Amino acid sequence: MPKMKTKKAAAKRFSLTASGKVKYKKMNLRHILTKKSSKRKMHLRGAGILSEASAARIRKQQLPYG
Repeated sequence: MPKMKTKKAAAKRFSLTASGKVKYKKMNLRHILTKKSSKRKMHLRGAGILSEASAARIRKQQLPYG
């Protein structure tokens, strides 16, 4: 069997934690920041964890070798 290819776009956007959860950077923190509240920007800084349904698809199809 040939090796499966990793989807490079997904590899740049997602990473796996040690327990197998899928971690990603939250959106809406790139530009037009003046109208966003400090509280909103503060909560967008942290990494997000994908829901298990979405994470299963990403792990299987996009990041086969995690």
